[in-house]
Amino acid sequence: MRVALALAALSVLAACKGDTLPSAQATQVSADQTAGISNQRRTAITSAVARVSPSVVTVQTEMVEAVPADFYEQFFGGRTGRRSSAGLGSGFIVREDGVIVTNAHVVSGATKISVALRDGTTYPAKLLGADETNDLAVIKIDAKNLPIATLGSSSNLLIGEWAIAIGSPYGFILANTEPSVTAGVVSGTGRNLAAESDGAGVYVDMIQTDAAINPGNSGGPLVNAMGEVIGVNSSIYSPSGGSVGLGFAIPINRARRVTEDLLAHGVIKRPWIGLKLGMTPPGTPGGPSKAAVITSVVPGSPAARAGIQANDLLVRSRDRAIHNPYDWEAERLELRVGDEVPLVVKRGGRDISVRVKVADLPDVNAPKVTVLKEIQLVTLTPAIRAERGIRRANGALIQSVSERVAEQLGIQNGDVILQINQVPIADAEAAAKALDYYSGRGGIVMYIERQGQVYTTEFVIQ
Repeated sequence: MRVALALAALSVLAACKGDTLPSAQATQVSADQTAGISNQRRTAITSAVARVSPSVVTVQTEMVEAVPADFYEQFFGGRTGRRSSAGLGSGFIVREDGVIVTNAHVVSGATKISVALRDGTTYPAKLLGADETNDLAVIKIDAKNLPIATLGSSSNLLIGEWAIAIGSPYGFILANTEPSVTAGVVSGTGRNLAAESDGAGVYVDMIQTDAAINPGNSGGPLVNAMGEVIGVNSSIYSPSGGSVGLGFAIPINRARRVTEDLLAHGVIKRPWIGLKLGMTPPGTPGGPSKAAVITSVVPGSPAARAGIQANDLLVRSRDRAIHNPYDWEAERLELRVGDEVPLVVKRGGRDISVRVKVADLPDVNAPKVTVLKEIQLVTLTPAIRAERGIRRANGALIQSVSERVAEQLGIQNGDVILQINQVPIADAEAAAKALDYYSGRGGIVMYIERQGQVYTTEFVIQ
């Protein structure tokens, strides 16, 4: 049975011819409309839902794409047809003037976005910015005095505390814009997922919950018992595509930082210090690696200026212990450009403390068309896997790459592309499409297999 880490957005195909984010604010709960209900039925969950649900919205999208004409139309000189894809997700209002947070995959590629409020009122929405790496997007509707969600903190979550997922699963199928509620607990924090199964991706530093997250819940809030948003519902781990109690949400502290960047700049500033770390593949004897080995340091980078060297072990960043490279990926997502970050590295058995100033991710200095023409990709086959000793079943083999692009992107001949941002790569065509799509859209994080180990490299293609 195929097990996949699935994004929780819902998509249905149909044929056809600069302000900063405000600090946490309490949402005014309307007068009690159920005065006759016994107080014994009122719980922390019902109070939290009453506080947050007025700010939860349904996000509907439409994407129109060209499709080849069928055989008969081609024979008689017919034109290329069009196909419309309708999508559904959730979001929550963070500013009274209509600023809404949702998932990037909810609005990705949409030619039209609309937002339905709890009472069914629908507005056209525009995309203010998206961060594909963190799977977050900010959209806006033209409205005033809207109820806003209270933003809490994801830095002090308690394992076992209430977690409430609010959103619009199968919203237009249920023909109701009222958000649905599922409840569970915070099952884990700092979860790093790197599944080996087909269709699964790599996610770092996620909140795990057993509150059911179903298609259409993507982008909705995960809420604590105080009615504060602690995460943005994003994905599920499931053998069937439905919820089995393994849901994951993006921590709200990260979402707040990304939202502020998108509101201020329209793009996310990607923290970078110039380290490349080796990653032990999941499932190897002994489990994940117990140390983050610095495989290389980019010359002239902040890390190089701080005296960090290849083969150093990265031990700590700020207050976070770094036990494996996934811990560093999680920490990097919390950093801000301009921060001066204290790091501890181990060299020759000795701990060395350094301070590194975080820079913005440098651009690849070439037009994207030129870059893509300098990479040749081949889909993995059983024969190629056996010949080269490749562990992963699916991916795109880099058959050749120019020296210039190899240096700037941190890749080399023989690497296998496994994932680009949050998109698992099944074959060469998927890799080419993902590179083309993300070019010019901000930072790109690429996961590659090299000599049996998994590495990450990050870059921007303008």
